[in-house]
Amino acid sequence: MSTPEEEHLVFDWAEAGPDRFRRPVQVMLDDETLRDGLQSPSVIDPPIETKLRILHLMNRLGIETADVGLPGAGPRQYDAVERLCREIDERRLRIRPNCAGRTVTADIQPMAEITQKTGVPIEACVFIGSSPIRQYAEGWDLDHILSHTRKAIEFAVGEGLEVMYVTEDTIRSAPAQLEVLLTAAVEAGARRVCLCDTVGAAIPPGVRNLVSWVAGLLEKLGTPEVGIDWHGHRDRGMGLANSLAAIEAGATRVHGTALGIGERVGNTAMEQLLVNLKLLGIRNDDLSVLHEYVELVADAVGVPIPVNTAIVGRDAFRTATGVHAAAVIKAQKKGDAWLADRIYSGVPAGWIGRKQEIEIGHMSGKSNVLHYLTARALPCNPDIVAAVLDAAKRKASILTEAEVREIVEQIREQGLGS
Repeated sequence: MSTPEEEHLVFDWAEAGPDRFRRPVQVMLDDETLRDGLQSPSVIDPPIETKLRILHLMNRLGIETADVGLPGAGPRQYDAVERLCREIDERRLRIRPNCAGRTVTADIQPMAEITQKTGVPIEACVFIGSSPIRQYAEGWDLDHILSHTRKAIEFAVGEGLEVMYVTEDTIRSAPAQLEVLLTAAVEAGARRVCLCDTVGAAIPPGVRNLVSWVAGLLEKLGTPEVGIDWHGHRDRGMGLANSLAAIEAGATRVHGTALGIGERVGNTAMEQLLVNLKLLGIRNDDLSVLHEYVELVADAVGVPIPVNTAIVGRDAFRTATGVHAAAVIKAQKKGDAWLADRIYSGVPAGWIGRKQEIEIGHMSGKSNVLHYLTARALPCNPDIVAAVLDAAKRKASILTEAEVREIVEQIREQGLGS
């Protein structure tokens, strides 16, 4: 039996009404795992050999740029940034490096030095707080921020660095002051501006309003070619939603980290960005190493992956529920991998090298047991199926493979399983 066209099997309400996702032609990704991700108070800073492996996986995933560190923070960071840049050059990696730094010469000078040593251009991501609450706490005024902005960008440009100007806490900053700061940054030579939800305070409407307003400002300045970045945190659980809102509104690059690691509860999760942008038809990256990427980062920084983590958690494509399992099995029996990978999954497991897994638990049915036994070439006559299902109904968690095999052997020893 041939499979009906996809659009006849899955109705998409995102395309059905007036509120439709506005897909851009292209969106770039910036991976902050090796900088913002390592600012989490709970992580370990991995050795350079591990950072190199992570960098290669970012490159294989199609990620365009990576923040490789803050070289002004000290010798350890400086050496790591230099080594990562040399790797990009020597291995001819497509991914390009950038570095974070305050709007002070002491943070920018090391970036220029490493660029000169390695011959690899580093994008300088110079940041300063812009919100009224930050100004009040720091004892700053607009003139102070403006002076630092101009001097830092002019110095970086003079050193031959491309600059992204980063206003921390942009989402809580007033438009009148943002206009002054962003205008000065562009006039000083910034090629990109980064809008930040530094404390995870935003919701999607606010993100769309901010990004649209900045896009309009750049048009007014006659500099529509200046790129707009979005850097979001997830203190309110809005990381992915806010990033998608930023893309709709005109952001041309969005930031994320593996597993969303980062300050406090972290950043937008890069694996979620990659998969959702592919599902939306905006990007078409090869995600076959996505699981390797997140597992390597998790091991390297000491952050275990919760079993229910979207896309990459152990349970992302597992079910022990009878009705769910039955539907997956029916799809598999049709010989249709596309159908089996989507009947009870919003994310195709095959994209990331996984498959739909059917377990046996207290909410399972006969179909679970039959599928489980058949998949492992175990006998599945009625006595064995009944015994396994009975054991599952009496247990609070799913049966392990060892337990299932033990039940099979017991029934066979009784002469009932042949």
